[in-house]
Amino acid sequence: MKNISSVLLISALAFNQSCTTMKQTDTQQELPAPDPSLSSNPFMKKSKLQYEAPEFDKIKNEHFKPAFDFGLKQHEAEIVKIANNPAAATFENTIVALEKSGEVLRRTQIVFSNLTSANTNPTLQALDEEYAPIFAAHSDKMYLNENLYKRIKSIKEDGLDSESKRLVQYYKQNFEIAGANLSAADKEKLKQLNQELASLSTQYANKLLEARKQGGVFFSDAKELDGLSADEIAAAAADAKTAGQPGKYLLALQNTTQQPLLQNLKNRATREKLFKASWTRAEKGDTNDTRETIEKLAKLRLKKAQILGKKNYAEWKLQDQMAKTPEAATKLMNQVATPAVETARQEAKDIQDLIDQQKGGFKVEPWDWTFYAEQVRKAKFDLDESEIKPYFEITTVLEKGVFFAAEKFYGLTFKKRTDLPVYHPDVVTYEVFDHDGKSIAIYYLDFYTRDSKNGGAWMSNFVEQSYLMGTKPVIVNCYNYQKPAPGKPSLISYDDVSTIFHEFGHSIHGMFASQKYPSLSGTNVPRDFVEFPSQINEHWALDPVVLKNYAVHFETKQPIPQALVEKIKKASTFNQGYMTTELVSAAALDMDWHSVTNDSQLIPVLDFEKQSLTNHGFTLSTVPPRYHTPYFAHIWGGGYSAGYYAYLWSETLDNDAWEWIKNNGGLTRENGDRFRKYILSVGNSVDLNQAFRDFTGHDPDIKPLLRNRGFIK
Repeated sequence: MKNISSVLLISALAFNQSCTTMKQTDTQQELPAPDPSLSSNPFMKKSKLQYEAPEFDKIKNEHFKPAFDFGLKQHEAEIVKIANNPAAATFENTIVALEKSGEVLRRTQIVFSNLTSANTNPTLQALDEEYAPIFAAHSDKMYLNENLYKRIKSIKEDGLDSESKRLVQYYKQNFEIAGANLSAADKEKLKQLNQELASLSTQYANKLLEARKQGGVFFSDAKELDGLSADEIAAAAADAKTAGQPGKYLLALQNTTQQPLLQNLKNRATREKLFKASWTRAEKGDTNDTRETIEKLAKLRLKKAQILGKKNYAEWKLQDQMAKTPEAATKLMNQVATPAVETARQEAKDIQDLIDQQKGGFKVEPWDWTFYAEQVRKAKFDLDESEIKPYFEITTVLEKGVFFAAEKFYGLTFKKRTDLPVYHPDVVTYEVFDHDGKSIAIYYLDFYTRDSKNGGAWMSNFVEQSYLMGTKPVIVNCYNYQKPAPGKPSLISYDDVSTIFHEFGHSIHGMFASQKYPSLSGTNVPRDFVEFPSQINEHWALDPVVLKNYAVHFETKQPIPQALVEKIKKASTFNQGYMTTELVSAAALDMDWHSVTNDSQLIPVLDFEKQSLTNHGFTLSTVPPRYHTPYFAHIWGGGYSAGYYAYLWSETLDNDAWEWIKNNGGLTRENGDRFRKYILSVGNSVDLNQAFRDFTGHDPDIKPLLRNRGFIK
């Protein structure tokens, strides 16, 4: 997942990646001078660390508020100067000036956003809620500034290079999407709505973080955890002690509906307790219940879309995406949903048959699925997850797998750094070098779950690449794997391995950015394209050359046996009906929430979800959506509203492009250079549909996706 926090969502376009203060124009208004008391604030000047990496050893909670306040004043003054410049509008004095504006604010926001996602605390949470509406109002001052919009519209594209022309078009479109053409009265209504939406989204994120923390399940007897490894039980005991319950065992919740440990827990009552804790985490009627906040968000988003002249929020949101319309996105979802559900029904029958053979005496429920699916997989393919995990030690997967694939395909190398400050002791840092030995990026990696971190896995930037600004990328990947007991190895599942390759695919996209303008750089692309590079990267996990290099038994140091590799490959389409159905049902649910055209359609949260799933034919109760509405963080707090379909859209591109790579030699530097040239290095500076055609030679085809999931031959 490419992370876009609530703060960045509000301000991403307004201050997109700006890192240098605008030079003085010939207007009379002066920019605010920093208060002398801010001289020691690390956000007031560029970091002296390599590539302007954040000075985490200097950054304190108390630095954010004064930096925000000064940064807001500075950026507002810069915007006024640009908008009121008496000289005729030019690309340089308007567009480039906007790209360069907001230095202090941007630098502060991007660190703040990452910390509130990965290592928050009550002080930061309070600041997040306080400033969310302020940032929304500030963004509106730019996008709804009539003088500024007129200047942008008047800029002639004649004589501009292709990237500069693209940037002008980008600004025009973003201003119009944001409401620049509205009447004065409607602009005022929109400003109020944007502030309310920003506040609600931040409140939702904070509620959900606490709900996940409080939703973990304590057990008194280790026998209830039968099926977990000794290390997993020890980790659960350590987590319980940390949570103030020594002598007990804590199973913390992950972001998704299904919980990874359900696959191994033999005690059915334990499985049910853990699943229901996950499902109900944010609907308990307490202060962490998110349902009322969601209902308000849905209504306000509809109202915003209608003010902006659209019939619903999805129609407004998809204007600048590859899909363009909700209808196009829904068509794709329907093409995948039908075979997925049919396959899931057969998978459910296989599981029920196994339960009956074992004389279980019960009907399969959601908390049973992964436990028995693992047994079915073992019976069909003689493949046991516990047999695989010893070959997947987390650091080895990273350095000997992910990094190795990047070296073979792109020529990259990596050097661990211990001299750069980090925001948490678990974080490790690497410097990245290109095929010619030149340093190109700094890469942070944060593997383990904690109460101060949002659920899920994501990539984000601390610094974006830009030739205009003279900046190189500083990138972070965050995960939520269970931290092992001290002295024990961190062994992960093959699904977890795929996630590491996936998130690093986002990082590669950011590292290979090669744009002049920060707004068009790297991963600043439509949501339904941004997952394409990350999904492509997943395929290297099973490449024979790559797998042999990293799948090494953590104790014996022996490589994974070829017989076990063949079992993994043969089982690659196993349970795809389930996994695809839970994904598509979540995507359809998201689209329905944002396709309502009247407030009367917005019935209570749980009723709305049930109605939506039924209408789309997702009636198999044993396959719940990957995210239940109350904890669907992607769409209520993470920027994927009306956009969760993007994973399927990108996966269509991914599987089609992957077939091209396989058919043209696979893991070769020539293919890597081609993928880098046409996909990874173009950012949003070209037509991305054309970029895909340039790489593959044809328009996207859905059949490779269906084949890869085992739905067609």
